[in-house]
Amino acid sequence: MDFPKILLTSEPLAVHDLRAALTHPTAGAVVMFEGRARNHHEGRTVVKLFYEAYEVMALEMLTQLREEALQRFQLTECLIHHRMGDVPITETSVAIGCTSDHRKESFQATMWLMDTIKSQVPIWKKEFYSDQTSAWVECDHRHPTRS
Repeated sequence: MDFPKILLTSEPLAVHDLRAALTHPTAGAVVMFEGRARNHHEGRTVVKLFYEAYEVMALEMLTQLREEALQRFQLTECLIHHRMGDVPITETSVAIGCTSDHRKESFQATMWLMDTIKSQVPIWKKEFYSDQTSAWVECDHRHPTRS
């Protein structure tokens, strides 16, 4: 079975397996990005994250972004995995792996992919706080309030 290039899963992400799958023989650079659940946000103590998505659309968009990154940055490979559901503190919520002949392209692609995923792909993050409250975060930039 081929290692999935795009993955949405409720299971912990197998980052070591993702990294091991990036073996293109012409790649001189491998850049891995892991977005992890941290225990704070804007002065509040975070106890866990929760992700949900419009999965059919998210998978389609991630596939398109992957193809665009391969072309735009002359990548030799690109893998994007995102966790859904509960994500405990310190665990990985998103992993992106890019390979290219030289490092610049992989660094640029990884940053572009993460920024684009956060701003365009229908995946939403909810934070749960130590005071027993919760909030959906980082959604305002997607759907600004109209005057």
